[in-house]
Amino acid sequence: MQRRTPRIAEEIEDEFGTVTRYRRHPNGRGLVATDASVDPTAFIAPTVYIESGARVGRSVRIASGSWVDREAVVGPHAEIGAAVHIGAAAVVGEGARIGSHTKVGARASIGAGARIAPDQRIDEDAVLPQQALFGAAA
Repeated sequence: MQRRTPRIAEEIEDEFGTVTRYRRHPNGRGLVATDASVDPTAFIAPTVYIESGARVGRSVRIASGSWVDREAVVGPHAEIGAAVHIGAAAVVGEGARIGSHTKVGARASIGAGARIAPDQRIDEDAVLPQQALFGAAA
């Protein structure tokens, strides 16, 4: 007889009374909305939230305290520092690196391989080209 691992979902109610169900990601134990898509090779730290409709690619690393908002996309091999907010429907390109305590606005587009220094703010709808350096990133 084969044993099944129980699936445990956690529910969180926001300030508007909307309840979102989350599950723990197996690689890092971060909270992932049940309708979000996170590759199994991605590392999602325990205090990270991945919201509804978001997509996180292969070999991504997201550090503690970060938040990937609704419908955002984080491309393969991207690295997201601690306490970063990726805004709703923002896109982070393949291999991009975002420093800690950075806020990426809603619908912003961060090109593949771009580097953003810590403590930066990327405006809503901003577009950073591929390989861009923003802030003191090096």
